Amino acid sequence: MIEPALIKSAQAGDREALVALLREIENQVYRTAYYLLNHEQDAMDASQEALIRIYTKINTYEEKAQFRTWVQRIVTNICIDKFRRKKPSVSIDEHELVFESGDNVETEVLSSYAAEEIREAIGKLPEHHRTVVVLRYLQDFSYNEIADSLNLPLNTVKSYLFRARQQLQTLLHDYQKGGVRG
Repeated sequence: MIEPALIKSAQAGDREALVALLREIENQVYRTAYYLLNHEQDAMDASQEALIRIYTKINTYEEKAQFRTWVQRIVTNICIDKFRRKKPSVSIDEHELVFESGDNVETEVLSSYAAEEIREAIGKLPEHHRTVVVLRYLQDFSYNEIADSLNLPLNTVKSYLFRARQQLQTLLHDYQKGGVRG
């Protein structure tokens, strides 16, 4: 939770407070960008652009909405713009599996496959469905916060989430049957 005093200080021109504020939100901004764009470099670019926009526009923040909702609206809009400008690409980089313990390697390998399957399935969703899934399940936004952040009616958010869950269920059907695709 970000302290309102920190936001006020940043808006008043305290550079140290502004830098502290940006550091506090940078991981959340990157995480949202990564899941929306599904590409590490694009997510880093979008995160940087969002942080710069927050830095330059901090004075426009009004307490009508929660600060995190305001931040998510910025990063989501930047990601949507990037997504529209560029066709999504699939990264073919190999990722190393890093195991936390040597006790149950099989479980850790299967968990890493499951996480990858879910990430890929989220990446296949249409842009508007992916956005609400990321905000709801990865950023833990309420339905109302998602509606505020995306400037959508509440029922539209609920509908998008319902359809996204159906699509994810279909996309993950092979995995749910116990098979790992390779």
